[in-house]
Amino acid sequence: MAEETKNPSRDIPIGLLGSMSIITVIYCLMALTLSMMQKYTEIDKGAAYSVAFQSVGMNWARYLVALGALKGMTTVLLVGALGQARYTTHIARAHMIPPWFALVHPKTGTPINATLLITISSALIAFFSSLDVLASLLSVSTLFIFMMMAVALLVRRYRVKEITPQTNLLKLVLFLLIIIASSMGTSAYWGLNPNGWVGYAVTIPFWFLGTTGLSMLPQQREPKVWGVPLVPWLPSLSIAINIFLMGSLGAEAFERFGICTVVMLIYYVFFGLHATYDMAHLHRKAQSTEVNMIGRKGP
Repeated sequence: MAEETKNPSRDIPIGLLGSMSIITVIYCLMALTLSMMQKYTEIDKGAAYSVAFQSVGMNWARYLVALGALKGMTTVLLVGALGQARYTTHIARAHMIPPWFALVHPKTGTPINATLLITISSALIAFFSSLDVLASLLSVSTLFIFMMMAVALLVRRYRVKEITPQTNLLKLVLFLLIIIASSMGTSAYWGLNPNGWVGYAVTIPFWFLGTTGLSMLPQQREPKVWGVPLVPWLPSLSIAINIFLMGSLGAEAFERFGICTVVMLIYYVFFGLHATYDMAHLHRKAQSTEVNMIGRKGP
């Protein structure tokens, strides 16, 4: 989306924070309204608002709820296709898939081919798959990606190639392993013993220890315009929360996620890795050729 934004370093953070703030307020107001209409013990898990409106004699409101649910689902589908098409465009630019999917429409400036690919393939998968299978697989995949993004943010802040000392790099790896391991331990203990507390007395201090140690390392990069605040505490908390939520999913979700991951890794190792290497080599060759041509022209 940054390529389609006039000032991405300013507009994207404002858009994200603004939309998330509005959605959070609306969500809280809806939850407050629901709890005022019905006792929380009587809320129907399958159709909370429809049943709540019926309980207060507003039967006509269930049609509005159905319309809102339909609108919400279509919006989520459109947003998903919007983001995934941009990912596909960058993958196609690296030639991991045919570069035809990286073409941009000359008038709208949008990746039309990648959008069609994502839309059609998503429709086919949804048509031939069960909803619970897709929901569990997408949940664990999304949480894993969010967790990896938090890890990548910490690595980017604390490591710069050929600048970060080797000792600091080893400390960074050690503290990240402590954070991830303690988060996994917290999630596992909650699944095995939801009413216990002894395990938390061990895992949470380890998480705090790893994050504290990370905060003592010097940051190698500073954001130029806008950056994530409270580093490393906020990214470390994101790692812990995402791993904890992943632990609440069933074993089948991880089995499906593991199979998909293995298939994609095989594809990347035997094809994608070579394609990206070839593209990087051609890019460097083109740059060197351009520099040589400029040098020949001279002042």
